[in-house]
Amino acid sequence: MNANLATVERLIAARPETVFSFFTDRDKWLSWMGRDGAFDFSPGGAYRTTVNGENIAEGRFVEIDPPKRLVFTWGWVGGAMPVPPGSTTVEITLEPVPDGTLLRLVHRGLPSPEACAAHEEGWTHYVDRLATVAAGGDPGPDVWM
Repeated sequence: MNANLATVERLIAARPETVFSFFTDRDKWLSWMGRDGAFDFSPGGAYRTTVNGENIAEGRFVEIDPPKRLVFTWGWVGGAMPVPPGSTTVEITLEPVPDGTLLRLVHRGLPSPEACAAHEEGWTHYVDRLATVAAGGDPGPDVWM
């Protein structure tokens, strides 16, 4: 594992346009990750979201290229993980494939192997929930809340 990288790939049974909409609409975003939040879905726009019980993520949208690519900065407000708001970058690419969309998430700039492992676990959990809801299913309550 690269010391500053976390990567998740997932096949999602939905078109890229559908999957992309879950990254640019507040209610859709919160249907797979987060309890509440404020989002300005424009380049340079800020977001702040309570991901689970006590963890708040903050950053800015860097690039929004529907329905192919989304880049945003990421970090935590307080908490045990030494990843300050906006200090890392998450890049999501959506590639159309015969069965739907191949989502690739690359989280760059993480400070340690432990932070990479924790974020890879977290993104895997939430991308699984995204895959369910984007395909029209109900991911159920988030067990991490």
